[in-house]
Amino acid sequence: MFAVHLMAFYFTKLKEDQIKKVDRFLYHMRLSDETLLDIMARFQAEMQKGLGKDTNPTASVKMLPTFVRAIPDGSENGEFLSLDLGGSKFRVLKVQVSEEGKRNVQMESQFYPTPNEIIRGNGTEVLGKGSMKVREELGIQLTSDHAFVLCPILSLQLFEYVADCLADFMETKGLKQKKLPLGLTFSFPCRQTKLEEGVLLSWTKKFKARGVQDTDIVSSLSNAMRKHKDIDVDILALVNDTVGTMMTCAYDDPYCEVGVIIGTGTNACYMEDMSNIDLVEGDEGRMCINTEWGAFGDDGALEDIRTEFDRELDLGSLNPGKQLFEKMVSGMYMGELVRLILVKMAKEGLLFEGRITPELLTRGKFNTSDVSAIEKNKEGLHNAKEILTRLGVEPSDDDCISVQHVCTIVSFRSANLVAATLGAILNRLRDNKSTPRLRTTVGVDGSLYKTHPQYSRRFHKTLRRLVPDCDVRFLLSESGSGKGAAMVTAVAYRLAEQHRQIQETLAHFSLTKDMLLEVKRRMRAEMDLGLKKETHDKAVVKMLPSFVRSTPDGTEHGDFLALDLGGTNFRVLLVKIRSGKKRSVEMHNKIYAIPIEIMQGTGEELFDHIVSCISDFLDYMGIKGPRMPLGFTFSFPCKQTNLDVGILITWTKGFKATDCVGHDVVTLLRDAIKRREEFDLDVVAVVNDTVGTMMTCAYEEPTCEVGLIVGTGSNACYMEEMKNVEMLEGTEGRMCINMEWGAFGDNGCLDDIRTIYDKMVDEYSLNAGKQRYEKMISGMYLGEIVRNILIDFTKRGFLFRGQISEPLKTRGIFQTKYLSQIESDRLALLQVRAILQQLGLNSTCDDSILVKTVCGVVSKRAAQLCGAGMAAVVDKIRENRGLDHLNVTVGVDGTLYKLHPHFSRIMHQTVKELSPKCNVSFLLSEDGSGKGAALITAVGVRLREGSS
Repeated sequence: MFAVHLMAFYFTKLKEDQIKKVDRFLYHMRLSDETLLDIMARFQAEMQKGLGKDTNPTASVKMLPTFVRAIPDGSENGEFLSLDLGGSKFRVLKVQVSEEGKRNVQMESQFYPTPNEIIRGNGTEVLGKGSMKVREELGIQLTSDHAFVLCPILSLQLFEYVADCLADFMETKGLKQKKLPLGLTFSFPCRQTKLEEGVLLSWTKKFKARGVQDTDIVSSLSNAMRKHKDIDVDILALVNDTVGTMMTCAYDDPYCEVGVIIGTGTNACYMEDMSNIDLVEGDEGRMCINTEWGAFGDDGALEDIRTEFDRELDLGSLNPGKQLFEKMVSGMYMGELVRLILVKMAKEGLLFEGRITPELLTRGKFNTSDVSAIEKNKEGLHNAKEILTRLGVEPSDDDCISVQHVCTIVSFRSANLVAATLGAILNRLRDNKSTPRLRTTVGVDGSLYKTHPQYSRRFHKTLRRLVPDCDVRFLLSESGSGKGAAMVTAVAYRLAEQHRQIQETLAHFSLTKDMLLEVKRRMRAEMDLGLKKETHDKAVVKMLPSFVRSTPDGTEHGDFLALDLGGTNFRVLLVKIRSGKKRSVEMHNKIYAIPIEIMQGTGEELFDHIVSCISDFLDYMGIKGPRMPLGFTFSFPCKQTNLDVGILITWTKGFKATDCVGHDVVTLLRDAIKRREEFDLDVVAVVNDTVGTMMTCAYEEPTCEVGLIVGTGSNACYMEEMKNVEMLEGTEGRMCINMEWGAFGDNGCLDDIRTIYDKMVDEYSLNAGKQRYEKMISGMYLGEIVRNILIDFTKRGFLFRGQISEPLKTRGIFQTKYLSQIESDRLALLQVRAILQQLGLNSTCDDSILVKTVCGVVSKRAAQLCGAGMAAVVDKIRENRGLDHLNVTVGVDGTLYKLHPHFSRIMHQTVKELSPKCNVSFLLSEDGSGKGAALITAVGVRLREGSS
């Protein structure tokens, strides 16, 4: 027993000695975590350089845009072809992708060998009988078109051969009568300007076919396929095998946003934010970047860690000075690297008693598969003996231990280096997402990763140490390069079809100049109907006289109360107006809420609540006592028969208080004041908020003769010639007309431009069939239009993975303020996603882009329609006065106009285009509904005192 233990101890000691000997010899191949973190930082810097427009030309890591903008969402469906070209043989696949309740992918494929003369490009032989013989031996049938085609350019030889193989596959599978989309996996560095185009930058993996570099691969293959008159194939996507790996895994795991290949060659890709990709226009969404990390170090960035063996291997390669990182880590070179080390150690007498055989000196005699076999746990040393015996070096047990450790150091270095570069990508993803901890999935493929017994474990372990704040799941790709190309094609096909349907739907919101001119013409016609006595009763745009006959002249003076009622909150104000050289307006106000039960209760309850709030304000300001003049801003359609008489025509904005419609609101207010028996007020004027807005701006700018509100609701007013106001007697002077334009279209005159979404919003509103124009342009309804579009798009599978969340079903949840936030140019998509998250909508980047697009078309149409209405107003003023050119100012108020990032600009532009003879300035109102009411009251008092 003691002897056994002694032997074990002796063997362990022997093994340790051999390992120490190898460790000393290969000291520079053993990389510390500190060194790996430094390499990670270097690679991050190289990535940044590759993404920059100015720095990319000199970058070694090219960071090539792939134009793959989305991962599979599970709704892909159809039959696709895929070509996988990238090695000594290539595959043609038919991939059937179907939804059917659960994801399902079925594949049929066939391998075709790639002849050496095509791979290496030796000589300039013609595509005549020589190449035909190769094809005939492979059983590929040639058409008469191909029989004696001469082709000295080897790019055509390559692609015509591929086209022949494709035709053979389609013949075998009975696909020749079908028009099928095709994805091409081309595992070499290409510069793409779109998904279906790619110019070869350089050959790798021992390919050398001439005439291909700097040409478009898709065009070359398409030209070759045209000679097959009996097949109809549409190449939709050119894909790198790494991208294919990511897409294959993303089909099974939506968190997959990185692809890594560790096999014959090595590469990585990941989903980068468009805002960081200078090489491609646009900054919304994400795009897959093919890093081409094999070239890391080609600029000398890795010189301090490259060994003499790396340099010797590089000098003897087909592409010296290129793909230096790949030569340090990939399967194509690992076996050769080990062989060079063994030769050097043998020469120095550290192995094989100094024996060097011709086999050991022969390049390619020691493969990466040998490295994998030697590193196996149990039979590794046995395998080492067999492999080394095959090389004729008569290995001892010590030699086998040493060689096993050489293999371990070389493969371990590879795993460490790949972990460092992948760590850099994960850090970048984490930074892009502004998250303290990243959760992601990495799709992996490649023979080295899959077949080496220790590689994946070492790789994962090192990565966890280098990026401890990243939770990474590794998903092994199933036929990544072939299936992946089909998946990219399927996604491209889905996105193209979705894009077509989305554009078709949103086109209904697009208004041409001719359509807007027609809206302007119709608004003008409706204005005339409202002004004329004989048509007024039937008119939908009521053109109500406000009895405001003058704008402020600067002599107004005194203290005035103002009430502002127009929404769920209302205000009571004290406004102190001072005239003279230092004319000024000083305001004090307090905001009060109106509970929904009062909004929709009785009229008596509503006005008692208002008077109660006035009483509180008078106490608050210490002014209860003297009978003060008051202006009442009442932002609902009223028919006025005098400045202090306003008969409510209809409630809007969610109000439904009973016993108010058809009654004078000033009388209702006075009655409530009497019931209170606490104070008395002189109600001088009932004012529409739009008129108040005009008056506020006219106090600052005398040319202001138009008022516009675009907020919760929308309305306009303007100074009309009395001779045109047939509802009132008198033809002298002017009067402000409250248009109540929100009702434009209630007679059906806008039905040709109303969409199904407008009709849905109207149908479920509190006042169905009323205020149709307002429902297309105002803040109360735009969010609801957007919500209905989003529901429809989700049902059709364009959004949120087809899942309609409970919040999205909730009417009114998508407030118009979210449109303003989402459409902000300063807002990144991550912030858009955060807003949607607040609404309970778990969105992808693609979802966020589409939501932003929907918000944009809805708000643009609103601004254009509003502009068309305003163009009708200013042109009417110009024509009233017989002017060739009109200079006029519009006083504007409303949250939509003030807060939306694009509404005002689009509206201004529309007015300019539709009314070229009017120079229209827009002046933002400062508290039109409050200050304006006080000014109208002050003007009313001035005129009353002047006439008495």
